[in-house]
Amino acid sequence: MAEIEETKPEGESLPPQQHEIKKQEKTMNTVTFSIWPPSQRTRDAVIKRLIETLSTPSVLSKRYGSMPADEANATARTIEEEAFAAAGGSASAEDDGIETLQVYSKEISKRMLEAVKSRSSSGSTPDNSSGTPVAASTISEEISTVNTESS
Repeated sequence: MAEIEETKPEGESLPPQQHEIKKQEKTMNTVTFSIWPPSQRTRDAVIKRLIETLSTPSVLSKRYGSMPADEANATARTIEEEAFAAAGGSASAEDDGIETLQVYSKEISKRMLEAVKSRSSSGSTPDNSSGTPVAASTISEEISTVNTESS
């Protein structure tokens, strides 16, 4: 009896399982997901949200008063730039960006609260007569909403 030699089509020299693994490796190498640094579009959205929070009725304005739009604009840009620089300094090569993004969000919250407190103590009168404290976590939630909305 004559032996029949099986020939494999080109590109299938690997067993099927190994062929699938190679395809997955190629796919994984081309797709990367990085959460830090945020895009300029995301940073602009954060600034826009900060301006809105500082100049319109919000949790902060109830306690510390609101700012005029031009002052809120300048303050928001400063807050975001400083927070971005501080968070960027904490980034590491092994980090997937989540921890750095958390630092960024916390820095924004901290700096925003400091800005409204210093403005309030310098002569502006707050609109809040109840004296309800403002939770920094509420501010972080507002910023986190911006991050997820603009992604």
